[in-house]
Amino acid sequence: MFFWAINAFPIQQLQHSQYFLTFLHFFSVNSGDRKIFTMDVRRRAVKPLDASKHISSGEPLRPHNQDSSVKASDALPLPLYLTNGLFFTMFFSVMYFLLHRWREKIRNGIPLHVLNFSELVAIFSLIASVIYLLGFFGIGFVQSFVSKGNNDSWDVEDETPEQFIDTTVTSPPVRRNIPMKSVPVDEKDAQIITPFSLEDDEVIIKSVVEGRIPSYSLESKLGDCKRAAFIRKEALQRSSGKSLDGLPLDGFDYESILGQCCEMPIGYIQIPVGIAGPLLLNGNEFSVPMATTEGCLVASTNRGCKAIYVSGGATSVLFRDGMTRAPVVRFGSAKRAAELKFFVEDTMNFETLSVVFNKSSRFARLQNIQCAIAGKNLYMRFSCSTGDAMGMNMVSKGVQNVLDYLQNEYPDMDIIGISGNYCSDKKPAAVNWIEGRGKSVVCEAIIKEEVVKKVLKTEVAALVELNMLKNLTGSAMAGALGGFNAHASNIVSAVYLATGQDPAQNIESSHCITMMEAVNDGKDLHISVTMPSIEVGTVGGGTQLASQSACLNLLGVKGANREAPGSNARLLATIVAGSVLAGELSLMSAISAGQLVKSHMKYNRSCKDVTK
Repeated sequence: MFFWAINAFPIQQLQHSQYFLTFLHFFSVNSGDRKIFTMDVRRRAVKPLDASKHISSGEPLRPHNQDSSVKASDALPLPLYLTNGLFFTMFFSVMYFLLHRWREKIRNGIPLHVLNFSELVAIFSLIASVIYLLGFFGIGFVQSFVSKGNNDSWDVEDETPEQFIDTTVTSPPVRRNIPMKSVPVDEKDAQIITPFSLEDDEVIIKSVVEGRIPSYSLESKLGDCKRAAFIRKEALQRSSGKSLDGLPLDGFDYESILGQCCEMPIGYIQIPVGIAGPLLLNGNEFSVPMATTEGCLVASTNRGCKAIYVSGGATSVLFRDGMTRAPVVRFGSAKRAAELKFFVEDTMNFETLSVVFNKSSRFARLQNIQCAIAGKNLYMRFSCSTGDAMGMNMVSKGVQNVLDYLQNEYPDMDIIGISGNYCSDKKPAAVNWIEGRGKSVVCEAIIKEEVVKKVLKTEVAALVELNMLKNLTGSAMAGALGGFNAHASNIVSAVYLATGQDPAQNIESSHCITMMEAVNDGKDLHISVTMPSIEVGTVGGGTQLASQSACLNLLGVKGANREAPGSNARLLATIVAGSVLAGELSLMSAISAGQLVKSHMKYNRSCKDVTK
């Protein structure tokens, strides 16, 4: 059993370790039986890679092995999975037997060192299983240790590394800007893809253009995200006949977006980031990053921040926090749909549904379910807190759990879709304006009379009148839905792009009503913005990218807050509202003073030819 445990060591993972080879040699000499180890540990030579042969087949590019039928696991007395199962079972069985025996000895006063034959066999079996398990779980440590000492000499039967490698294998030239990876010659590791020359890139580009290689599969086939973007871009230029010279490729980490932010990349867009501030909000100063291509926007918001700052700062309050998802289900009759509505809205049943919903995440907590009926169709609007994440995926997982639970209680329920637009996501909707979605925030400030005159260049009475006729009456005449403001979406979009939020959620996040009123005997201006559906997060999605993460770090809201989960996202929502307050104040002042056209002519119509 002891020798079997040694021989059953997971050697296929250590067969090219110099330390393990030395161990094999030492043990075979001292055991007097070299046949214990039947595996040939020498490395097998591989044939040179032939890229063109594999391109058309759509298979991953890999070299051919001369003898692919021989495996390291062939040296085991049993197949690897049976060997693993045997030693795991033996370990736990022997441990249980010995613990049971030792407990009986303690009860009967028998010394533990007095052993019978069965206990001796059990102890030797335990040692054998421990040897195997240590080898099985210690592979990662041994390999990492060996990789650090790869400059040490080989000393296995006086053979050198060159004797293990076929000298006919040569490394092809490597294209510039592609990191060179070591080319393993071991039979198993030889399947790792290696870099190719410019000629090989040309072969792959032609295959993509001709449709023999799908463009979306380049990352998985090449193992190099930047190279995949380069090939995809070149193939697109040839197939479309249009130049993409102005679209940059270098200077971006394409690994960071793989599987989470963008598919089939061909480059990236440059959007400048400006800073507005400091914004004095709730006693704290914030430098607000804004990514935009519109001239005057950052400058105008910066002026609003200055007016707020010298007037003592702004105050914000977050009064609601809950992301929503609303599935639609259908029954055979409106009566059955109403029965589910009453069931869901019942307080006792809601507690049960909350337990089911909250299992989906550590941070998801169901707050309420609002139902609406359209004939025999039922819409259930779930609202839940989501920590520092924006929370769309989180709430969707919870809703799916509840639907699965309700399906058992209502087998005649037909789930039409997990989203029935009663949420409502990425669309202007009265339900978001009234009930809120994401974070609901109100932000206010009192601007002193002298600041209105000297910084904003206008009068308090003129601002109040303009706000009533433009933002309130004018928006009502236009039939606006949540658009009772001057340009809230301008600031929301710029901050969203800079901090990695979903740009499409600017639609409902920009719902805002701006109020202005003369206070302190008509001398000072009270301004407020109420935004019921700001949808932001500080983890997940684009917030993990380097540039956006840096902007979040500037605001002090990067990542998740460990002490108070959700507080970073809530703080970001108040910063968005405070920035909108500054932008509204400045733009309304420019319109009131007749400076809108003049300022845009100055900052938004450059005559410089930047291409030269």
